[in-house]
Amino acid sequence: MEHNIYSEVTPEIIRLAKLNEQADMIATELFTKFDVKRGLRDLNGKGVLAGLTRISDVRANRMVDGVQIPIHGDLFYRGYNVKDLVSGFTKDDRFGFEEVTYLLLFDKLPNKKELEDFRNLLAFYRNLPTNFVRDIIMKAPSKDMMNTLARSVLTLYSYDDRADDTSLPNVLRQCLQLISLFPLLSIYGYQAYSYYHDGKSLYIHSPQPELSAAENILHILRPDSAYTPLEARILDIALVLHMEHGGGNNSTFTTHVVTSSLTDTYSVIAAAIGSLKGPRHGGANIKVVQMFEDMKREVYDWTDEDEVSVYLTKLLNKDAFDHAGLIYGVGHAVYSKSDPRAVIFKSFVEKLSEEKGLQREFALYSLVEKLAPEVIARERQIYKGVSINVDFYSGFVYHMLELPMELYTPIFAMARISGWSAHRMEELANNGKIIRPAYKPIGSDHSYMDISSRP
Repeated sequence: MEHNIYSEVTPEIIRLAKLNEQADMIATELFTKFDVKRGLRDLNGKGVLAGLTRISDVRANRMVDGVQIPIHGDLFYRGYNVKDLVSGFTKDDRFGFEEVTYLLLFDKLPNKKELEDFRNLLAFYRNLPTNFVRDIIMKAPSKDMMNTLARSVLTLYSYDDRADDTSLPNVLRQCLQLISLFPLLSIYGYQAYSYYHDGKSLYIHSPQPELSAAENILHILRPDSAYTPLEARILDIALVLHMEHGGGNNSTFTTHVVTSSLTDTYSVIAAAIGSLKGPRHGGANIKVVQMFEDMKREVYDWTDEDEVSVYLTKLLNKDAFDHAGLIYGVGHAVYSKSDPRAVIFKSFVEKLSEEKGLQREFALYSLVEKLAPEVIARERQIYKGVSINVDFYSGFVYHMLELPMELYTPIFAMARISGWSAHRMEELANNGKIIRPAYKPIGSDHSYMDISSRP
């Protein structure tokens, strides 16, 4: 095996890392002593108020006689309940991603003419610069599609003659282009990796202007460009449910923080991609699918509540799967009684499982949805209730759509770019201050020591 100095961790690096760890460790009790809100959340998990937004609202509690009571969750985009939005466009047999993107950006639901014009505008921008695929995406393909996506976004800076212009019209133009291009950048990056590293056939399909975002994703990803109407509809719903979730989630807060420095759009969105990539944020649905694959091997009778409960208990006790002590897809930082996105998604997921002949798998997911909160309540001391989150079913959907696991998190990004764009515009429109929270220094002062006197 060829020696690679760029990836080797030598004994000297290990020694220095231990020295660094000793220098950086802070006693846990000091965070309590100085009332530090770790993770910008208090001890009850409530986020520290860091800003105001008109874009969306996550509702999981209500005040009753001065006491905060958990309720079934609701998610609002610009004042519209997401349940009503999804019900509206599915009832009329429309795709919703473009319509809801318009709502997030412009604070109004488009009429037919406005929606058609907006769809045409996104289709116009759904074209990469000449030779971009050959010169950028096909060279040095990465095994991680989120890194590929971030690199491509940063490279687009070089093709933009007004890259550093932070006027609202120019930033809107950049955001609309990125919203349109994210599927191409992600999927073409995957095709390049699949070809060079896995030896699979290389095919690059051009997007079709008459297709929706969800249809184009399936069209450019699949070798034969074929998909069923239900597949496209459910992927579209997945995009709508993932596109926005308040200003405080990690990647959207990153968008506000980096935007506040008045840097360019490409740097802001690349930073948000880096945040979303993390397994604590956008990568959770991959873990859900892997966990269920392990469960299906370890549990003999998928309908036996006792046997499934034993496996879930093993998960919590670090005796199963990845030994992390987690039941992936269960629990959320805000929601306690229910995640509205998961509730909306479930009925559509059931339809897809029927089309795919995977009813047994869906029944297992439903059983875990029922049992996991009971097992967690029995095994753990928790300050609020737990329920499944949107990742619980989204991974199963992507699995049924036969999407490669490498694209699970990029699909999240394809959706969330709409929310990031809305929040970047909001931050710029309000001309806020650069975001700069405080950190309290707790180190000791030292007198300088000449090098000859140091131990």
